Amino acid sequence: MSKDHPGGYLKNEREPIHKRDPDERKDDFEEIWEQKWDEDHLKSQGERCMSCGTPACMSGCPIGNIIPDWNDLVYRGDWKRALERLHATNNFPEFTGYNCPAPCENTCTLKYNDDPVTIKSIERAIVDRGWEEGWIEPDPPQQRTDEEVAIVGSGPAGLAAAQQLNRAGHHVTVYERDENPGGLMRYGIPDAKFSKAKVERRIDQLRQEGITFECGVEVGEDIPVETLETEYDAACIAVGSQKPIELPIEGRELDGIHRAMEYLPRANPGQSDGMAVPEAMDADGKSVVVLGGGDTGADCVGTAHRQGAEQVVQIELLPKPPEERPDGNQWPDQPQTYEKSYSQEEGGVEEYCVDTQAFRDTDGDGAVDTLVADRVEWDEGEDGDWEKTVVEEDIHVDADMVLLAVGFTGPESTPFDPLDIEMTENGTFATDDSHMTSVDGVFAAGDANSGPSLIVWAIGDGRDVARHIDEYLTGETDLPPSLETPNELVVSRQ
Repeated sequence: MSKDHPGGYLKNEREPIHKRDPDERKDDFEEIWEQKWDEDHLKSQGERCMSCGTPACMSGCPIGNIIPDWNDLVYRGDWKRALERLHATNNFPEFTGYNCPAPCENTCTLKYNDDPVTIKSIERAIVDRGWEEGWIEPDPPQQRTDEEVAIVGSGPAGLAAAQQLNRAGHHVTVYERDENPGGLMRYGIPDAKFSKAKVERRIDQLRQEGITFECGVEVGEDIPVETLETEYDAACIAVGSQKPIELPIEGRELDGIHRAMEYLPRANPGQSDGMAVPEAMDADGKSVVVLGGGDTGADCVGTAHRQGAEQVVQIELLPKPPEERPDGNQWPDQPQTYEKSYSQEEGGVEEYCVDTQAFRDTDGDGAVDTLVADRVEWDEGEDGDWEKTVVEEDIHVDADMVLLAVGFTGPESTPFDPLDIEMTENGTFATDDSHMTSVDGVFAAGDANSGPSLIVWAIGDGRDVARHIDEYLTGETDLPPSLETPNELVVSRQ
């Protein structure tokens, strides 16, 4: 494939697919993105790609997406082939195209001193076009083996592993404790960021390919965990990393204080399985405080806005990142800089260097109404560690609802205790180079294996574990390899 459009980055400015107006979108749960995009616009963005001899964007992509190829194919208007190149490394490009922070863009060569290619927008446009044109269809295997594989968890890692193993011809059953499959993609990401219809159509595709989903089934409770060993030839644990970091401070037991993953699935229409939002999870008219400055915290802020919160304050213990890269943080490293979240674009207050000390119930009704905190500053000590100093004490913030988005420590391993699987110091399932745990034939993938990470990492891990399971079952595998050297997969341009 040749590229005959040098200098496209000089004549075309970076222009991602736009978001809807913040004042408009914060009043509904529809996706924040503009739903229509112009083909000529996307072709101009694909033309900006320099087709680097060493495509740093691919090194920045955890699954080694063959980005220069599909940029060029979009520029040429060959959208179907672009979709084929996209699916070659990514089972669910809409999962990443709508939700990935795009580390590939940060390592794009143009990012060195210019605006990077709009890789994420192009990826989204390709897969959206694929669904619109009917190019994405079930692809069941031509032949089946006699091997039975269980996947526990239906998030991005479990789904990717299931699809790859099914396409290798194995019989795959996915166990999901919630009422519907999708895991993080359904229950953890607000409708405003990612429509659940996009999850449903992928699940439908997987069902038509022959994958069995057993939902509302808790392995270790509804069925014995030993079933993974006795009734299956191999099993993969892909349950995510949902054991929350606790905040053991005064008043934590008060009503109105909820973990983010208790709140988000119940507060968003697409995640609530058609059930009404419980009053305790409704932010309408309330002063809401969100603890945690990451993506989950941002999702809590955006959801509270949409529920009609009177005020939303997002608190972060650490300092606000700088606007420009700090010393020692140069391209192609991921930038340690500030970027306003979609939810803060819609309103709300961001507070940094605030250390929460207590939750208070000042009127005696058993529910939180005040958050007490100290303002701190951070300094690097002689040993290189960062030390905090209190600069203002006893700050009071109105808080009718507090949402804890302070992170996760690892998977909830208790249901798997009877298998006596070895765990790491970080609380994840210990695995060898083939993703196998200490129990023969039982593998682990995604956040359950690596700890909390990105959706794109989970998909890549699911693809990797599928390859290892296929080889474990048959002694060989034709599934694509992990992309430790992604540049080898760039097709030659003639």
